[in-house]
Amino acid sequence: MPSPETFADIAPDLIRFLVETQGRTPIRPYQPPGDMEGDIPGLEEDGQDLDTIAAELRDIIEHTPCTNGPAFFNQLFGGRDSAAALGEITASLLNSSMYTYKVAGPHALIERRLIDHMGAKIGWNDCDGIFNPGGSLSNLVGAMLARSSTFPQAREEGMSGCRGTIYTSSEGHYSIVKNASIVGVGRANVRHITTDREGRMDPNALLHQIEEDRRAGFTPMMINATAATTVMGAFDPIEPLADIAGYQNIWLHVDGAFGSSLLLSPKYRDRLTGIEKADSVTWNAHKMMGVPMHCSVLITRHKGMLREHIGEGADYLFQTETDDVNFGTRSIQCGRRNDVLKLWAAWRFHGDRGYAARIERQMDLVRHCVQIIEDDPAMVLSTDPQSLTVCFEVASRSSRAICDELDRRGLAKVGHGIVNGRRVIRLVCINPNQTAADFDTFFCHVRDIAASLPDADNDVEAVKVSLSV
Repeated sequence: MPSPETFADIAPDLIRFLVETQGRTPIRPYQPPGDMEGDIPGLEEDGQDLDTIAAELRDIIEHTPCTNGPAFFNQLFGGRDSAAALGEITASLLNSSMYTYKVAGPHALIERRLIDHMGAKIGWNDCDGIFNPGGSLSNLVGAMLARSSTFPQAREEGMSGCRGTIYTSSEGHYSIVKNASIVGVGRANVRHITTDREGRMDPNALLHQIEEDRRAGFTPMMINATAATTVMGAFDPIEPLADIAGYQNIWLHVDGAFGSSLLLSPKYRDRLTGIEKADSVTWNAHKMMGVPMHCSVLITRHKGMLREHIGEGADYLFQTETDDVNFGTRSIQCGRRNDVLKLWAAWRFHGDRGYAARIERQMDLVRHCVQIIEDDPAMVLSTDPQSLTVCFEVASRSSRAICDELDRRGLAKVGHGIVNGRRVIRLVCINPNQTAADFDTFFCHVRDIAASLPDADNDVEAVKVSLSV
């Protein structure tokens, strides 16, 4: 085995190489999976020395899409936060697990402090929560709490004879449907409520569907309000949805994986008005807060409910201290990686005010992009942005083809989605290291590529018809 000194020499060099090469080539040339597969070394009988492994890691770095560069607009994350990265590296080297205070030590206290602070931003003074590997899993924990709250016997006896329903908008995250199958509700019992042109759930349509389901013998179990949808960045009207949930005695979960961070901005937090009335909230710090993947938390205002509905005894594990710092008693995981240290380090570095300024700067960049689109007669803004995604299309040009060609030429990584029946380009403005000039360059590339493409229709139904002929 290599000595600690050898590792200590190689690791900094690898980090420097990563930073330098991403600076030189921020967009990696696209390689099909079949072409790249042959370049990945196989697993063999004999192991290799650490220098060989480091060289192979450098090669992998050079072929990995760069999410930190000025031309990455593809996902709801991007950029590199130095303080958070230091926390991530430290957590990896410490290699602690987060199920008990006996093993986690101060990190368990950090997790509790973060949950309290985030809960206070929601409006809860005494709350509970758990960090999870991604927003889908945080949404799953919310669905588990909703199920056990609605059907108390379900945890012990299962869902036999229970006809529960879950309500989410037609723009809600796909994990809501996936989780319905996991908790025993069934995918067929998820109701997709219509939205307005801006992508927000219609409360009247929700109430009508709930009443219809009750008449049919169903028991409404959970309303999922989305705070910043994946494509349009839309915020469901939480206040009226909370009123319906309270009157109907239904669990209200807010999937704020993307949008909960707006709670940190006095200027924009009103987009989540009413969130304090929710029963549970998902909040992903690896999105707007820039913490390395992944860093998601499920917070509930019902203290003790996580342990009541998820906890299991394990004498070989929970041997010291109180359950308050033994997070394994309220997690769906046993072994759980340390995702709290990087968020704590980043928050210590930025503070509440720094995060507010960061979010407001990104929103300013959104308005900059909107102005570019509105000033260009060849571009069409799909909807007025409510968050950090800007959806638009180029008139008479395929949005999918533009995105593919940007990637193929190594100019930018950007995705596409569907807005009001049309295939649009979804530009994400979430990387705090990007500048207005980076977005200006992006739109120049879009114009150049659009000029080289043939006429095409972005109407989704029209494209389906043309493909079927």
